Amino acid sequence: MQQSSSVTRYLIFFQYLGTKYSGVMKAPPHQPLQGVQNHLENAVRSLKPVNQVSVSISSRTDTGVHALCNSAHLDIQRRGDKPPFTEQVLTDALNFFLKAEPIRITRAYCVPNDFHARYRAISRTYVYRLATGISRHAELPITEKDFCWPLWNTQLNVDAMREAGAVLQGTHDFSTFRALSSDAPFKNPVKTMDLVQVQPGLSFSQRHFRRDIQFWELTFKSRSFLYKQVRRMVGALVAVGRGELSVRQVQDLLDTRDSMAFPQNMAAPPYGLFLVNVEYNDSDLKPYRGNTD
Repeated sequence: MQQSSSVTRYLIFFQYLGTKYSGVMKAPPHQPLQGVQNHLENAVRSLKPVNQVSVSISSRTDTGVHALCNSAHLDIQRRGDKPPFTEQVLTDALNFFLKAEPIRITRAYCVPNDFHARYRAISRTYVYRLATGISRHAELPITEKDFCWPLWNTQLNVDAMREAGAVLQGTHDFSTFRALSSDAPFKNPVKTMDLVQVQPGLSFSQRHFRRDIQFWELTFKSRSFLYKQVRRMVGALVAVGRGELSVRQVQDLLDTRDSMAFPQNMAAPPYGLFLVNVEYNDSDLKPYRGNTD
């Protein structure tokens, strides 16, 4: 009887457009909308590994949220004396089986068998895109559909938004800025926002369609985030920019430490949100060739 080769663990980086998915996490088979993880695992199964397929996602994103860089780890055990896939071959093979989906593997690394994509990540960066200078639906370029939050007939006080962003930066209890979920009581609400930034954004459509549309990018960087924390922070900053909240009220929300105190319907919609980076120590991404059973 032919023996199987040893197990090789890989760290993969991947991107996707989240519009058609239930989120990045795997959805039950009976659910109409599937998660990105469903498609990643189907692609890995197409490589016919010996082991049971499981892809461990580093960073959760919800329905409609996009990623330019998410990551995950997975194990592959090949049959017989077949050598492990090289990083480039694995990347190309998975992309071949994913070609019908708006999901792409960008990089792959061989990593030790105890490497964990979620727990070894040292930071995650999200960017939320806003569009102003729009008075009606037809003015939004089709290239921006589902990729920004169009603020109809809105001018933003960006200086006030930056002042409110400075309130959120640093280490705080963000209980007010997390939505309730089944695991909420078990997660530490204290997070450190390394970066909260409001900057002008760029768009291909500005050069070729309507130059009076102004795009803005709200950037948030932290080791980890609470459930829907970024969308709640964006909603609060936009409310400040619109004059609906004061900077002092943002501070009060932070100090309240109560999820139920967050104003109803103030959270930003999902479709302007992008996970743009999951960062690891350089030592985790160095060439590794030591996996064994």
